Amino acid sequence: MRRILAGVCISVVLASCTWVTVTAKGEGVRFVQSLKTVESCKKLGLVNVKVVDQVIFHRDADKVAGELVDLARNEAAMMNGDTIVPVSEIVDGRRRFAVFQCMPSKRMD
Repeated sequence: MRRILAGVCISVVLASCTWVTVTAKGEGVRFVQSLKTVESCKKLGLVNVKVVDQVIFHRDADKVAGELVDLARNEAAMMNGDTIVPVSEIVDGRRRFAVFQCMPSKRMD
């Protein structure tokens, strides 16, 4: 019985944890909900991101959504993007985002 209780407690703790952190470059990427917001921006491509959406039971949907945004911001920063827009729903912990460059690039290659 103690093992079952311990397993349940560990599962609850793991389900409430945040697994993703935004990188320093990812901090400079904004998240917007509408493609209309980025009509005048240059589209750089798409990123597909995935997080664990269940640990024995389904994790909190808002936490999963937030982690997907954080991952997409990190990926967009590596593409020299500064804005992301979701272009799919969340399915099995996966989501697709469009990456845009709305501000002139300061990157010197």
